[in-house]
Amino acid sequence: MKFFSGFSLKNEAHFFDAYMYKSDFTVCGFSYGAIKAFEFTCKQIQKNKRVDTLQLFSPAFFQSKDEKFKRLQLLAYTKNENIYLQQFINACFLPYERKDVARSVTVKEELEELLDYQWKKEELLKLSKKGVKIEVYLGSEDKIVDVNKAKEFFLEVATVTYIKNANHFLLTK
Repeated sequence: MKFFSGFSLKNEAHFFDAYMYKSDFTVCGFSYGAIKAFEFTCKQIQKNKRVDTLQLFSPAFFQSKDEKFKRLQLLAYTKNENIYLQQFINACFLPYERKDVARSVTVKEELEELLDYQWKKEELLKLSKKGVKIEVYLGSEDKIVDVNKAKEFFLEVATVTYIKNANHFLLTK
């Protein structure tokens, strides 16, 4: 199994143990890492490598957000990266208590990529036609992404598991 971490995070895979398939042919990603997992899987399939399952945990989905929202995020990050990341990680755990997470080094370009990323239905459908099972997990209380827009988008190309009362980390009380 290959796991891709969320923006500014590392070693957070344990939050998803209840959902993960721990197989050599599974690729998983959380939030920003879901983008990386998707792109990695596309490359693997192009190289005729085997991937059975792609699991996207709270995939970063901002294509429904306007440019003003994206500019404000980048401005806040640029103004004070540490405060921005603290607030961002706090929001990932809302409405529940924050847990300890390990942070990675970040760069502005990663945030830009995350905010500007456009999920491509055609590419997801290609993966599906090649035999990759695509699973998307969303929490109803996620304060980071627009869960309803993400659910609407991914329902056409994946099995979507909607977890009632779960936050961005898919945790409940």
